[in-house]
Amino acid sequence: VQLMESGGGLVQPGGSLRLSCSASGFIFSLSPMNWVRQAPGKGLEWVSSITALGDTFYADFVKDRFRISRDNAKNALYLQLASLKTEDTAIYYCSQDQRGTVRGQGTQVTVSS
Repeated sequence: VQLMESGGGLVQPGGSLRLSCSASGFIFSLSPMNWVRQAPGKGLEWVSSITALGDTFYADFVKDRFRISRDNAKNALYLQLASLKTEDTAIYYCSQDQRGTVRGQGTQVTVSS
């Protein structure tokens, strides 16, 4: 299994970013996928999930600010971030499970003015 995230960066509060995850080594189209994150000094935190059929789920703190999606033809997972807050600063990982047990190397998102 290989998962590779990209798209992070430095953004001002209220800004947007689109994270991507490229997946290989397993049947992506049949797999539910997740985004988890790890803020500085904290543990892994589940952010969002999408089933193989495209049903989506979000942590309460997302509050309609983030949108998860997938492109099975490209073996790709996405997370659109909007209305970013300083507390969204974290390393974001795509993962095969909600606990982040199998995840990529992560992409850093820093929200700061």
